[in-house]
Amino acid sequence: MGVREDQKAATRAKVVTAARDLFNEIGYDETTIRAIADRAGVSVGSVFTTFSSKADVLSQVMADRVGLLQDELTRVLPYLRGSTTDRICSIFAIHYDFECRRVKLFLAHIAASFSPSLEETTIPFGQNATFKNMLLDVLCEGVARGDVRPDADLDTVLEVLMASYSYNYRLAAQEDANAEQMTQRMERQTAIILDGVKPSLKGTASAI
Repeated sequence: MGVREDQKAATRAKVVTAARDLFNEIGYDETTIRAIADRAGVSVGSVFTTFSSKADVLSQVMADRVGLLQDELTRVLPYLRGSTTDRICSIFAIHYDFECRRVKLFLAHIAASFSPSLEETTIPFGQNATFKNMLLDVLCEGVARGDVRPDADLDTVLEVLMASYSYNYRLAAQEDANAEQMTQRMERQTAIILDGVKPSLKGTASAI
């Protein structure tokens, strides 16, 4: 049983690696299960023994990448300095730098997340609880530090930040923008979003 499980794990790893490369090279729609199997050096049946669908493969590919990124964020988060806006911008900058190394792969992840035939096994973009909690923690610390109003709707602020973050990937798809250009755009957007929840000296500003 141990040998069989080891073989299954090895096959799974080959499939994930092959799929990751193909999704990034030719895109999600153009990649077939057979192409993944051929690249991995396994049979189509072996792919379906491990995964229920191509969307399921994509979810595992992204879960592995998210794990690597979360490890990096967990390591650097305690060392981030500056205002709440500065810290939020730094987190997004790390994300853009990481995902722009395989930008077509991340675009495939976003596109699949909005598919009307999204499967239960697919983990859609925006459902990364760890990442969202990191941002929410920074916003909550901003309240404690006086950068963010205590009456601000932080869940809505987070939704707007995440929407801007994902929308900016269109620059990579349409204009071949790099991580630095996308980060600069996100910095401007973040400044505008968080400016709306800054404490007002007169206490008259409306909460987002």
